Amino acid sequence: MAKTQAYMDKYQFTAAENQRFARANFTKLVHTNARFEGVNTTLPQTQTIMDGMSVAGVPVEDILTIVNLKRGWQYITAQKAPLTLTMEKQINKIVAAEDALVPGELRRGKGGVDLGSEDFFEPPLINEKQEQSFLQKILADPQMTTTDKALTVMYHNMRQQIFWDGNKRTATLSANKIMIDGGAGLINVPLDKWDQWNELIANYYRTNDMAKIKRWTYDNGIQGLQIRANLALKSVKDKTSKRIQKQLKDFADHNPEVKLKNNPENKNDRPSY
Repeated sequence: MAKTQAYMDKYQFTAAENQRFARANFTKLVHTNARFEGVNTTLPQTQTIMDGMSVAGVPVEDILTIVNLKRGWQYITAQKAPLTLTMEKQINKIVAAEDALVPGELRRGKGGVDLGSEDFFEPPLINEKQEQSFLQKILADPQMTTTDKALTVMYHNMRQQIFWDGNKRTATLSANKIMIDGGAGLINVPLDKWDQWNELIANYYRTNDMAKIKRWTYDNGIQGLQIRANLALKSVKDKTSKRIQKQLKDFADHNPEVKLKNNPENKNDRPSY
């Protein structure tokens, strides 16, 4: 019960609506995801490349990253079956086609991630049966919301480094496949929050505790349409707000000597910003 309350789905699309919402935002999604590979194109440049034209000054490697991410998004929005490990392999085969040692195959040797400041994370060796079992268990858990499942799979896959390369891109698209299937919107952390996000990712790699980064992503990286906002979630927020207001009023009633900020009865108080 606690899991469901902690990560209630913010949006309620049908799967078909969520697919259309993703397709309508391909440029923004690809533009954001490409930053994993250090691609610094502008949004218009990204759109131009996705339209099949070259852009002066943009390296061929960056162009291929953008094109392959577009193909990856096209792939996940065309699949009607639920996410499987086989599907994750195909996502990796597409998005990491130009940079993985063996695109689409699970990592079979040692890997490593540079966390900066001479800090290095070495992920565990990959067991295909364990990864398949993990994914199936998460997707079948009736106590988890779609958003919770997607965030859990995304960060598990990132840290496990299950593929030779392209793990963050693959994990992000795999998680969004779960979001789309469940009609919960999309996971897309805005670029102006990436510095903080990268710090949280590095700390998660060190600790293997995803609670903090899941909560942060839930608060900052879930996107959808207001018309599809979850009314049940709004109801929970309204009830929480009313409960807090009641607690403040009760406190004021029992402590008349204490003036609460922004209390309309305190006419001489200045607003608190």
